[in-house]
Amino acid sequence: MQHPSTLRIEDYTYELPDEKIAKYPLEVRDASKLLVYKEGSISEDIYAHLPTYITPNTLLVFNQTRVVHARLLFKKPTGGVIEVFCLEPHEQYGDIQTAMQQKHKVWWKCMVGGAGKWKHGMVLTIEHQAPDITLSARIVERTTDAFVIEMSWDAPVSFAEILHYMGKVPLPPYLHREAEISDEGRYQTIFAKEEGSVAAPTAALHFTDTLMQALKERGVEMDFVTLHVGAGTFKPVKAERMQDHEMHAEWIDVDKATIENILQHLDTGIIAVGTTSLRTLESLYWIGLKLLNGIEPGHDSIAVTQWEPYDMPAAIAAPGALQAIIDWMQQNGQDRLVTRTQILIAPGYEFRIIKGLVTNFHQPQSTLLLLVAALIGRDWRTVYNYALQHDFRFLSYGDGCLLLK
Repeated sequence: MQHPSTLRIEDYTYELPDEKIAKYPLEVRDASKLLVYKEGSISEDIYAHLPTYITPNTLLVFNQTRVVHARLLFKKPTGGVIEVFCLEPHEQYGDIQTAMQQKHKVWWKCMVGGAGKWKHGMVLTIEHQAPDITLSARIVERTTDAFVIEMSWDAPVSFAEILHYMGKVPLPPYLHREAEISDEGRYQTIFAKEEGSVAAPTAALHFTDTLMQALKERGVEMDFVTLHVGAGTFKPVKAERMQDHEMHAEWIDVDKATIENILQHLDTGIIAVGTTSLRTLESLYWIGLKLLNGIEPGHDSIAVTQWEPYDMPAAIAAPGALQAIIDWMQQNGQDRLVTRTQILIAPGYEFRIIKGLVTNFHQPQSTLLLLVAALIGRDWRTVYNYALQHDFRFLSYGDGCLLLK
C-alpha cells in the first residue's frame, strides 16, 4: 500500500453541480435520505429508519461540540466593515473552554476578510445594545495562514457570551447565503453541548429525539466525544500531492468513562457518527500507543500528527492502547483527556477502533473524501455516483450515508 503522502488529490474529485448542494435543511431532520453501503451493495432509505441497519449492542459515538457565532463584523473608523472569522484560541490558553471563559480580553487566531484595509495600529469596534457592550479588536501578529487578534470589551462577561451577542452563525461559504434566524437552531445538533466549533458536525444534524429513542429501543448504545471542528475541516486540498498539505489540528475532549465504554464495545462494533467523531476515536488508538512508548499527550502539543499513523510501528491491538489511556488517566487523577489531534485518514490507513461511519456527502478534493475512500476503498466513487444519480442532496445541509467497513 502506497504511503498517503504520495496520493494525488486529483484522483479524489468528482463533478458536483451547484444544484446538488443543499442550500437549506429539510424541515424534519430525520426525513433526510440515507444511502446504506454494506459489502459492496447500495440501498436507500431515510434517517428515521436508521435503527433497522444497526446491530443491537453496537455503540454509536456522536460529537457533542457546539457551534459558536464565529463571524464578527467590525466597523472601521471610516465606516467600512471588516469580517473577522474566529478560528481557535491562541496557544497561551490550555484549552478552548478556558479561552471561552476569558473576561475583558482574549487573543484569538482569526481569518480576516479585507485585511489589506486594516492598517497597522487601527482599532476596530462593534457596538451592541442590551446589554450595552463595545468590542474592540487590534492585530497582534500576522502568521502564514491567520492573524492573531486581541479582542477586548468593557463588560464583565465571557468571550463565549461576546460571541453569542455579537457574532453570526458561520455557515459554510459554499452555501452562498447569509445565515438566517432558522440557522440558529438548524445548524446545531440536538445534543450540542461544548462550545468551540466553527462548523457543525453535520452527520449528526439528522438525529432527532424520536430517532435517538428508536435506536435505544433497538438495543443500540450511544456515547459522546468532543472534537471542536476547525475551518480547515472543509477546506479543499490545494496541493497536488498530499505530502504538501498540512492538516489542521483540532481540540478533542473525551471522558475516561467514554474511553472505558469504547473499550467494552470493540467486539460488538463501534460506528462513528460523523468524520469528526471518527477522527477522535481513531486518535485515541495512537495516543494510547504513544503512551506505551512513554510519550504523554499534552495541552501544548499535538498528540497525533498527520503522518504518525503511517510511520509508527503499530504492534499493539486496540484494547491495549485504550487501556493505556485509562491507566494513565487514573495515575494522573484525570477524568478527561483534553489535547489536539492532526490525524489525517486517507487510503492506506488501517482502522483500529471503528467498524462503520454515518456521514454526509463531502466536497471534491477534500480530506473528508479521502477519509471515506480509506474506509470503503474505490467504491467511494460508486457511492457518490449513485447519490448524484438518485437525487441525494450534498454537503452540510444535505442527505447522508451509512458506510459499513
